[in-house]
Amino acid sequence: MKKHAAAVCGAAVVLAGMITSIPADASTGPAAPPTARTAKPAWKKCGTSDYPTLQCASLEVPLDHSNPYSERITIALSRVPHTAKRFQGPLLVNPGGPGGSGLKLAGFVASALPKAVAAQYDVIGFDPRGVGASKPALDCKPGHFKPVRPDTVPSTRAVERANLVRARAFAEACGTKYAKLLPYLDTVSTVRDMDAIRAALGAKKINYFGYSYGTYLGAVYGKLYPHRVRRLVLDSIVDPTGVWYDDNISQDYAFNDRHLAFLAWVAKHDAAYKLGTDPAVVEAKWYAMRAALAENPAQKKVGASELEDTFIPGGYYNGYWPYLAEAFASYVNDKKSDALVEAYENFGAVDASGDNGYSVYTAVQCRDAAWPRDWRQWRRDSWAVYDKAPFMAWNNAWYNAPCAFWPTDSLRPVDISNRRLPPALLFQATDDAATPYEGGVTVHHQLRGSSLVVEQGGGNHGITLSGNACLDKYLAAYLTDGRVPRGGGEADAVCKTLPDPEPLTTKAASSSSRGSTLHGLLGSRG
Repeated sequence: MKKHAAAVCGAAVVLAGMITSIPADASTGPAAPPTARTAKPAWKKCGTSDYPTLQCASLEVPLDHSNPYSERITIALSRVPHTAKRFQGPLLVNPGGPGGSGLKLAGFVASALPKAVAAQYDVIGFDPRGVGASKPALDCKPGHFKPVRPDTVPSTRAVERANLVRARAFAEACGTKYAKLLPYLDTVSTVRDMDAIRAALGAKKINYFGYSYGTYLGAVYGKLYPHRVRRLVLDSIVDPTGVWYDDNISQDYAFNDRHLAFLAWVAKHDAAYKLGTDPAVVEAKWYAMRAALAENPAQKKVGASELEDTFIPGGYYNGYWPYLAEAFASYVNDKKSDALVEAYENFGAVDASGDNGYSVYTAVQCRDAAWPRDWRQWRRDSWAVYDKAPFMAWNNAWYNAPCAFWPTDSLRPVDISNRRLPPALLFQATDDAATPYEGGVTVHHQLRGSSLVVEQGGGNHGITLSGNACLDKYLAAYLTDGRVPRGGGEADAVCKTLPDPEPLTTKAASSSSRGSTLHGLLGSRG
């Protein structure tokens, strides 16, 4: 999914107590059903030019883990095998979402880690149930994001009704096509799949490295199976106390701040973009562009909603800023839309894999936790956010709106607090929009013995293996011998953020980097 949108939510409704669905005493393992015997994966070469040593396999797991002999589904796996004499076991990796494919992430992580570190692990990627190459893969309503969509801001009742019709139709399509699957698409079921992968690999314990929603997935695995965790790395951390409605609202405020940071960057580089040196002036021009596109979509592809979809990825990764700024300037200054349409196709458009990712995203989040079923609450909360943080408030509301009409009931969120894990290593940027900083601090407090490494002033989402040597130093040390930094304050270690990018017209600009590769692999909306 090319749309690197946000992960989660947050305000108005506070979920009543984060109640775990497993026994409080997990020291001897969860109250899990017996696992049906699974065959070892049959690995085959599936290398690419970027990741030539990649191998692929698949694993059958029960659809319903409470009945291990129920209908089977297939989980797609990838692996970069260890090459060193010292073998530290499997390192499962996950890019987030929910709905992100992890097959290529295994190749990226193995290539981005120091060679001596990566060589000690079998780096294991997987497509979670319903995703990508796993079978069955969801696609509830192909073309749901086909342009031009109604304006996200419901300035009239007619616009609001049009968006509600879309959201309800998506939920109904999922219920019609996947009635048997939807009750088993949730975080805990995916965690059970992860433990089935562990068992199939013949490992007593796993190492785990997750980004974004993958941090919640890893924390829940640690809660259910603390005795099976060897090392745990969480990067850009979901706040587990807001799963999922409240987290999304928190995200709206953070994305607005990040968008303002982008506009200030454009103003700083007025020599390149000629949109003004005052960030407030640049902001006014951006919203004027939005209004113009709402009236007359560019090339019948980019209306107001698609413009938001195009610029939201800039809140995830500032490496996109030069491209977004050029498209912005070309439309405003030159009255040309080609660059804007190209930016939409690169960053905002949703293809078939994006349809799959969004289908799984909604299926998991709508099932994981309670959502308001009364649309009046969504309306009140979204307008309240919009008044203070207009950039993504309504876009995010409609993205998640199918949960108001979801055809399954909801589970209870898992209390991830844990006193039984080995020391976990956490990474968090202070200005992350998709998973705001407070989530990292919360999880640091909930995972006893964990260590928090903070990127001060950083706004990107997914910060390790993206070019910051300070962060990567701590990651490499932890994966080598389990060492974690120990500080005396809220953070155990602090790293400076990398400089913001330069305009493409300067010699310092670069069209590709390890950071852009990583952000192309991370899951959508989380």
